[in-house]
Amino acid sequence: MVLAAAVQLNATLGDVAANLFACRRLADEAGDAGAKVIALPEFFTTGIGFLRELIDTALPVDGPATDLLCDVARRHGAMVGGSFLCRDADGHIRNAYLLADPTGVVGRHDKDLPTMWENAIYTGGSDDGVLTCGELSVGAAVCWELMRAQTVRRMRGRVDLAMTGSGWWSIPPWPPRPLFDRLEKANAATARRAATDFGRYIGAPVVHAAHVGELQCPMPWLPMRYRGYFEGNALITDATGAVLAERSRVDGEGVVLADITLGRVDPSDVAPRRFWLRRRGVLPAAVWHYQRLHGQCWYERNAVNR
Repeated sequence: MVLAAAVQLNATLGDVAANLFACRRLADEAGDAGAKVIALPEFFTTGIGFLRELIDTALPVDGPATDLLCDVARRHGAMVGGSFLCRDADGHIRNAYLLADPTGVVGRHDKDLPTMWENAIYTGGSDDGVLTCGELSVGAAVCWELMRAQTVRRMRGRVDLAMTGSGWWSIPPWPPRPLFDRLEKANAATARRAATDFGRYIGAPVVHAAHVGELQCPMPWLPMRYRGYFEGNALITDATGAVLAERSRVDGEGVVLADITLGRVDPSDVAPRRFWLRRRGVLPAAVWHYQRLHGQCWYERNAVNR
């Protein structure tokens, strides 16, 4: 058994210094409690929204975000992971999940497909997300990667632990209010199930970090602002999907801790023969397509450092 920790972060959008300070404080809280596996969420340096300024906050791979992961890992003798906007030498920005242990960085995974307005901020990767840390195989996946059957196929029966994280935003309360309230209720349930069910698909325990807090930003191609919040759900499950510890959105920022058994078991669920593990709903599906089209064009014009 090993003590694992998942961080739930209330990030300040685009404020790298403030977010690194908060992540160090929360990760140290986990390490001081004895955690040897510590998961930070995706975008732990910035938060996420459709904000032009975020492209200027992308850090080099050998910058302060990586320094934080390595320092926490070294001081606490732990395995520490999380993702951030990373500006690579080719001029592109990627959502890079780095895994560190006391020796330094041991692996990297680039999120395969940006989600919705994220397409305007970074480009996708193509690796399988299976990282090696000593004798362990660790699966790294973030947010809507937990929604896709291709992620399961990459990791199923191959990893001893999944370290995941999300920055999953809510559906805003637009009119007609009863309809959008129902859509948000389904969205919140999907956000939680994406994390709780993942272990059953791959046959390994899951340590899932998350964002909470309010979010306001422009809406791509629309004359209105997004006003909502992040869904939270930092949690830890065993390889059967049983939730061992959880922090909901209303619990706010903090750390969840649980003892887990590292290692793989026979997966109890089989991924369906389709792209998505579960139905997204009509509105998220429509927004996925229109913001992907907008974001890919916007990214090429505004974010690539040629």
